[in-house]
Amino acid sequence: MLARNRFLLLVVVGGAALAILSLSLQFWNLIPTTPILEERPFQAADGGVGVALGKSRKRVFPVPQTQEPNPISEAYSYCNTPNRTEQAWEGHSPADYKLLSVQVMIRHGDRYPLYYIPKTKRPAIDCTLSISRTPSHPLLNSFIRHMGQGGRGHWESTLASVPRLPNHSACETGELTQTGVVQHLRNGQLLHQAYKRHNLLPSDWSPRQVWVETTGKSRTLQSGLAFLYGFLQDFDWTKLTTRHQWSTLFCGSACDCPTRNRYLEEEQRRQYRLRVSDTELERTYADMARTLGLLTRQLRAANPIDSLLCHLCHGISFPCVPMGDGTSGCLTMAQFAVIRRQQLDDEVDRRRVGLYRKYAILAMYPYLNRTAAKMERVAKDNEAGRQHRAGGEEVFTLSSAHDVTMAPLLSALGLEEARFPRFAARVVFELWKSPPAMQGQLKKRAGKGEKSKAKDGELFIRVLYNGEDVTFHTTFCRSHDRHASQPLCPLKNFLSFVRRDMFSVVNATSYQEACYRRPG
Repeated sequence: MLARNRFLLLVVVGGAALAILSLSLQFWNLIPTTPILEERPFQAADGGVGVALGKSRKRVFPVPQTQEPNPISEAYSYCNTPNRTEQAWEGHSPADYKLLSVQVMIRHGDRYPLYYIPKTKRPAIDCTLSISRTPSHPLLNSFIRHMGQGGRGHWESTLASVPRLPNHSACETGELTQTGVVQHLRNGQLLHQAYKRHNLLPSDWSPRQVWVETTGKSRTLQSGLAFLYGFLQDFDWTKLTTRHQWSTLFCGSACDCPTRNRYLEEEQRRQYRLRVSDTELERTYADMARTLGLLTRQLRAANPIDSLLCHLCHGISFPCVPMGDGTSGCLTMAQFAVIRRQQLDDEVDRRRVGLYRKYAILAMYPYLNRTAAKMERVAKDNEAGRQHRAGGEEVFTLSSAHDVTMAPLLSALGLEEARFPRFAARVVFELWKSPPAMQGQLKKRAGKGEKSKAKDGELFIRVLYNGEDVTFHTTFCRSHDRHASQPLCPLKNFLSFVRRDMFSVVNATSYQEACYRRPG
């Protein structure tokens, strides 16, 4: 009992620390150079807006960003409004390679603000679902009906009491919006299209082959269900167990890591020092507070960027308050841009100092180790001549998470230039196997009767972020020659990275050593 209470305390304290940490990242465009899946909006029969999947013939080479990022355009990109063409490079490989497993981490979709700006009206957003409201999706109605049957599913811990659909006509704090549901219906549908030719899951898939996990927040549970429905339409509830991750780091029983917590505290201090030294930001907060009739510290504590982003993403005017002379004073886009600019400056300093990378390595090791272990089990189950395990292995895993989960995951993988996870962002790990290689060809001269023997195929990994293949930007495959005889990244590179190499960043050789080594 004491051990369990200690574990829960660690989770609560760690979660509170993560909530304080404000991050922003920028990723240059890694756009593939061969045809991609894209979505084209169309008017659905039910009056909603749908998407058609097709092929784009555009070829665009990646160009590193040389100009200062525009804070406003970056903010719109973060919104991820589901009215744009989407690219998906999941499921692409050399001919005859076999897809063995897929593991997906998603960030929840668009949500209502977590913070409220005092003396202003809350954004008027309806969080019930309706095909008559935009954005919509052809699967929305059937998704709503299917969620009504969720009582037939299996739910870990307290998840059974969490609503499966957003259901408040006036959104509650942090509630998933219809936009967030549509974002993940689209995500799931995109991956369904990407993988259907690979027969990843048989039509009679077993409960063991699909693993779904989420934190206890309604926005992550509902996002995961929307994604799963788009990916596996009308799935059999009786086969599905939805598992609860107590920590936003998805660290399971390996959450205790004092060194990780120290790195996080140091990173937060770095962030604070940079923020208070920004005189333009401080002047902007003072101007905003004066407009609203607040103390500057009150406004800063209200984290106004969270609410202003909601206004921006939903096309709602920034908050105004009545002034004493009968006019109104409003927060402005210029003020919003200053706050966003400071966040972009912070990412540059964050990379320069390197504390966050150390935190991220220790924060995400448990998740990455589980990912590697699942790949090894699936690979073993697919060895040539081996009898498959009854019920199969976990060939599809979905982890529905938060920005404070995905941001350290990207950093731990070495994708430090990556954009901060937008609403409904996704990271995908694919496990591939090459065709069997024929041996004995050179022995033909030794004897006519000798037969060639087939060598089992090699194993490879792909990592994708929001549909773009970023494998060769990861730490473990950055130096791999992709033009070699094997064009994909060997799985052994990833396994070595997770089991040993990643700890070199913190001058250790294992998770235990890194977590419990005394400072100094």
